[in-house]
Amino acid sequence: MEESPSRIHSHRPGVVAAAFGALIAVTAAAIGGAGLHLNRPPPGAAAHDAARPFAIESGETFGSVAQRLQREGIIRSPLVFRALAGVRGSDTAIQAGYFQLPAGATTAQVLALLVDASQHLSRVTIPEGWTINGIAAYLEQIGVAGAVQFQAAARSPLLMAELGIAADTAEGYLFPDTYYFPPEYGAEAVVRHMVGNFFARLEQIDPGSRADPAQLHATVTLASIVEREYRLPGEAPIIASVFYNRLRGKARLESCATIQYIITELQGKEHPERILHADLDIDSDFNTYRRKGLPPAPIANPGLTALRAALNPAKTDYWYFVVRDPATGAHQFSTDLSAHSEAKFLYLKGVAAAPDRARS
Repeated sequence: MEESPSRIHSHRPGVVAAAFGALIAVTAAAIGGAGLHLNRPPPGAAAHDAARPFAIESGETFGSVAQRLQREGIIRSPLVFRALAGVRGSDTAIQAGYFQLPAGATTAQVLALLVDASQHLSRVTIPEGWTINGIAAYLEQIGVAGAVQFQAAARSPLLMAELGIAADTAEGYLFPDTYYFPPEYGAEAVVRHMVGNFFARLEQIDPGSRADPAQLHATVTLASIVEREYRLPGEAPIIASVFYNRLRGKARLESCATIQYIITELQGKEHPERILHADLDIDSDFNTYRRKGLPPAPIANPGLTALRAALNPAKTDYWYFVVRDPATGAHQFSTDLSAHSEAKFLYLKGVAAAPDRARS
């Protein structure tokens, strides 16, 4: 995750210009009368068109930003863009972040918007394992997007189809990371960028996995369960192997994380301190204690550790695991029910003895 927004090349502050005409005139004088023409919006861009999302990556050079603006049809000339920035002294004032650029804007207006928005970016950190509802509440709290609007965008089948997701919601595809968004950035724009980040990261760790959307959705669903089960990163591939072994053996996954999801996300209740026997009988397609196979959709948004584990599980014969050390989250893994039952007994015995040890 990024710890702070990075400016292009250096950290020298820039000043947002209010008057474009003088800058255009100076630039035109420097590079010729063509500058006035090249400052205009690209052909076909109209002011009534929808705003265009645009991302500047951390460490990206100013020249690269200018070239991409041209390739994406936002400006006519990277040369004019760079010349305007040089005149203004704003070639170092643009930060990495996510922006909405209005259609039909001139090159000078695009530059001014990027500089102005860079000075008002909100640092938005989405932890691994959050759900759509949790992200929505947080975005509303910090003023980036309304919760209801975000939930609607993240559950829009039309938007999912456009983004290449083989599901009706973006659950599982909203990549946990640190983002930099301007105030009131908009729900759909946030969803687009988080999903875009997911696919970019996925391409880095498993190129070509996007070719089969249905298979990818199954992988993401399993990764979301792993995300909610592991605490030690080194155990994530082992936990994934347990679930894959159970799937191959036609056994139920029996993941407590899916029960917690039903209680908190589907029933809208508080997170339970413990899972009760009655909870295991809840009638839900997400109840992996009652139904075989994967649940119908991801139960959270997994990070890189869980995604890597689901894509590259360890090779084991384990079918069971139980917490061995509540303080660290370490698990005891077993190949058969007898060993698993013994591990559970030892864990419960240790929990029961904990108060006595604390008093001694």
